[in-house]
Amino acid sequence: PSVLDSFALLSGQLNTLNKVLKHEKTPLLRNQVIIPLVLSPDRDEEIMRQTEGRVPVFSHEVVPDHLRTKPDPEVEEQEKQLITDAARITPDAAQKQIQSLNKMCSNLLEKISKEERESESGGLRQNKQTFNPADTNALVAAVAFGKGLSNRRPPGSGGSVQSGQPGAGAIIAGASGIQQVPMAGAPAQQQPMLAGVQMAPAGQPGKE
Repeated sequence: PSVLDSFALLSGQLNTLNKVLKHEKTPLLRNQVIIPLVLSPDRDEEIMRQTEGRVPVFSHEVVPDHLRTKPDPEVEEQEKQLITDAARITPDAAQKQIQSLNKMCSNLLEKISKEERESESGGLRQNKQTFNPADTNALVAAVAFGKGLSNRRPPGSGGSVQSGQPGAGAIIAGASGIQQVPMAGAPAQQQPMLAGVQMAPAGQPGKE
């Protein structure tokens, strides 16, 4: 009940204020001049709060700017020049310029909306995960620390490898599947293939 009574009171006061303002004898507020009654160079916390920190003091320096009702003389001259130029344009030319401006604005809005859609779709693509973290961690651990790799030697990499040739064991291990491939024109001779590369026979020098 107290809230309803307060609401009814406020509603009645607002209706009374509207009637006063709409009365024909009430002058227009836009024609009234605001006169500052108190000017102080000291910092005013209330003005700071009302202006969200933009006006710290209400002094003789800021009052002409904040209570000005006319633009600067330079701006006023530019406005008069624009009004004069606008009066010289015919209605047909003005209509064409309006249509051209509307077309440019429509194209600009389409480009902006297209850029927004592309940026949103790009952000969705970037946020979408395209890899498996577990597989990545396992691969990094195997490369960096050898985790999960086997220590067994492949067959054929026994004691025939000399200690001075560290890469020979790997070559022999990769050459465990040697194939005998006949050469064209020499069906009786067979030459070994090592990992897909033709090897020269023992008695023939290699060709340069």
